[in-house]
Amino acid sequence: MKDFELSFSDFIDSTEYDKAEGAVFSLVRLAYKAGWLAAGGESLASSKPLSSGKYASPPEDGES
Repeated sequence: MKDFELSFSDFIDSTEYDKAEGAVFSLVRLAYKAGWLAAGGESLASSKPLSSGKYASPPEDGES
């Protein structure tokens, strides 16, 4: 039987994990957006979409 840490590391490095992580991130973002709008936050129609990487890039100088 494989060592737990080795097996977990292999899982974290897999494309299946990347897909699952992306799906969870999308769900959390959608839930946050719904709460934002319900609390009277401004519409996100003019906001930039997230970058194509795992996480959004921080805004560059002059962007908000």
